[in-house]
Amino acid sequence: MNPPVVVTIAGTDSGGAAGVAADLATFSALGVHGACVVTAVTAQDTTGVRAIHPVPLDVVAAQLDAVLEDLDPIAVKTGMLADPEIVRLVAERCAGRLLVVDPVLVATSGAVLADESVVRAYRSHLLPVATVSTPNAEEDDVLGRDHGTPVIRTGGGLADQLCLPSRPTVRIEHAVVDTDNDHGTGCTYSAALAAHLAHGLALPAAARSAAAYVVAQLGLGRHWTLGRGRGPVAHIHPHHEGAPPCPSTPPTPGSRSAISPSPAPASP
Repeated sequence: MNPPVVVTIAGTDSGGAAGVAADLATFSALGVHGACVVTAVTAQDTTGVRAIHPVPLDVVAAQLDAVLEDLDPIAVKTGMLADPEIVRLVAERCAGRLLVVDPVLVATSGAVLADESVVRAYRSHLLPVATVSTPNAEEDDVLGRDHGTPVIRTGGGLADQLCLPSRPTVRIEHAVVDTDNDHGTGCTYSAALAAHLAHGLALPAAARSAAAYVVAQLGLGRHWTLGRGRGPVAHIHPHHEGAPPCPSTPPTPGSRSAISPSPAPASP
């Protein structure tokens, strides 16, 4: 039986914490096949974004068409789109599918990743066709708190807020992990949400499961000392901790090292 296919449309992170790297690791961990469309190549580390190279619109469109026409993904997750034309492209090509929009406007480091023209394109084109969007509180305010479609307002301490049109707000409660290793958290959450929706969970259940996944990964990496700034959320899994080095000779079938481990942020 084939796994569900989910495609991320996002930028890269050379530090491996956020963007496409975070999305694909999360998809794999949660049992969906991940495809990707790269919108921008960034040079960044735990201290900030050094450079951004946007991918031309025609190349983004070609990547998206290749995935949609061949793999027919059940769900789409967006991250850093960076250009209003790309925002419109995604809205036109992906409306009608499960569509999780993470409106990446500012990186965890504070780097601005979208200007006012991109914000307007989100408001006018992409958010109206989204299954759900996942802005943090600052992004939600910039977007005007337009909750005409479902919105999960993240980063609210002990609870996120699931805002459903014409219905009471639902609190998505979760633990808080005391750590500075949180770069890529937003990407990881929205990717986990897309994966759970692709598996058929209803939105409130998918939101709770995504939050629980992120809390677990933050806990796993809370004491890491990777980098000189805000370290990455963990994209490995508990059974990888303390794993033995790759053997120089083929392992004996059935031995521990012969078992292939299962594969296993604001941000691109």
